[in-house]
Amino acid sequence: MIAIVKYNAGNIRSVKNALDRMDVASVITDDPTELKSAEKVIFPGVGEAGTAMSYLRERGLDEIIIGLDQPFLGICLGMQLMCSHSEEKDTKCLGIFKEKVKKFPAKGIVPHMGWNNFNEVKGPLFDGIEVSDNMYFVHSYYAELGEDTVGETDYLVPFTSALQKNNFYGVQFHPEKSADVGQRLLRNFLQL
Repeated sequence: MIAIVKYNAGNIRSVKNALDRMDVASVITDDPTELKSAEKVIFPGVGEAGTAMSYLRERGLDEIIIGLDQPFLGICLGMQLMCSHSEEKDTKCLGIFKEKVKKFPAKGIVPHMGWNNFNEVKGPLFDGIEVSDNMYFVHSYYAELGEDTVGETDYLVPFTSALQKNNFYGVQFHPEKSADVGQRLLRNFLQL
């Protein structure tokens, strides 16, 4: 069973729908027992970092998530919350990744919304995916490039589009909204 973390963020249902289309059993939950016993965990979301982290802390889910040892995938806000800090409401995040989350500079159109490809990708999530492949992005904040970066994209500045450390993976884009190439990435995660 795949657990999808419920934490007062939007867009969670679209990940469930994507898994349903792939005939993959999943449950949306904030129950620590279900999260710990899941084969894999997906941490999607659209929303605001401070409010989301408050929800996680109030329920002890921050400590649960940090302690998980099965494959874990953060998507969009989920990936950002796995970083050390977000400029959005000056939020201390989970600290799984050392990278910090910053707001895009005001020199262009923000949010970054639409299809974009990569400068570089590496690691098992990207098996069969090329730098020229496009994923769908919607975000006003981005993770800086750092030691855990496994995907890099340009929009106003070069930024981290994917992170990986041990069993933890994160993507800034929305694979569930990225057609066949996004489905390929989800399948790669499910095969870990």
